[in-house]
Parts: sequence; C-alpha cells; structure tokens
Amino acid sequence: MISKLNFLFVTLFGIGKLKKIPGSYASLVTTFFLFFLFHVLKFSPNIVLIGIIIIFLISLYTVNVFIKDLDNKDPKEVVIDEFIGQSIPICLYEIAHEGTREINQILTFYFIMFILFRIFDITKPYPVSYYDKNFKNSFGVIMDDVCAGLYVVAVLVLYMVLFK
Repeated sequence: MISKLNFLFVTLFGIGKLKKIPGSYASLVTTFFLFFLFHVLKFSPNIVLIGIIIIFLISLYTVNVFIKDLDNKDPKEVVIDEFIGQSIPICLYEIAHEGTREINQILTFYFIMFILFRIFDITKPYPVSYYDKNFKNSFGVIMDDVCAGLYVVAVLVLYMVLFK
C-alpha cells in the first residue's frame, strides 16, 4: 500500500509512466492544475506556495525511497520534480501579480513559463546541470528542476524590469 502511494506520488498519479515526454506532460498538467487552483477555485498563492514547499520536503524522502534500488538514479517516470519546478515560477508570478488581470495576459505568461521551464529543464544550463550530474539522489533529481524554475523566474523578472 505504501509503495503504491509512493509510486503515485513520484509519478504524479502515473503521468511519469507515459511512454513519450513524461516530463513535458507533467509540466503541462501542473500548469493547467495551477491555473485551475488560482483562477477557478481562487486559492491564495501564499497557501499554494506553502503546499509546494511541503511537497518539496516530502519528495526528498519519497524519491529516495523510489530510486534506492534502481541503477538509474533519475528515472523518467519520476516527475514530481517537474511539478515542483514548474510550480515555482507560476506561484511566484501569482504572488507578484495579485489582483485583477486580463485572462489573455495570464494565459500568455503561463504559456511562456511552461515553455521556458521546459527549455531550461531539457538544456540544463549551469547550475541545473551541476545538480543533475553531481547528486545521484533525490536532492539532485529535484534541485535541477528547482533551478530550472528559478531560471524562469529570473527571465520574467528581467523582462518586467526592462519592459514594464
């Protein structure tokens, strides 16, 4: 029972078992899920951020349990890290832009955040690559996606400083 729950958690309810591009699917589902939380259910971005931090902490343990007997310490089916990494820029965007906004603006930024996150997660610029290569445990699996998410935040902040 516990191992089944752990499997569902680290694979984001089985999304990680999709044959092709499970990380991209997990990021896309995360983007839609967060849009639903923020703009349909009207959840507070601060509450969601606390939830993401809790998921991050739980992931450090659950991913280690999942990969402990595997040769590949960053298997494709583990996509909870994509959920965490994709959530960071979206949640911080929502915190920074609380209030009424045009839906077109929101959807545009969500799309940009999704694309940027996938680019940084796939290309792994430093320090994303550092965590990916040097930590063969849950910390490395998760931190490369956290760094990719923080790169998205940096790009958006730079954009807003230069063009707003």
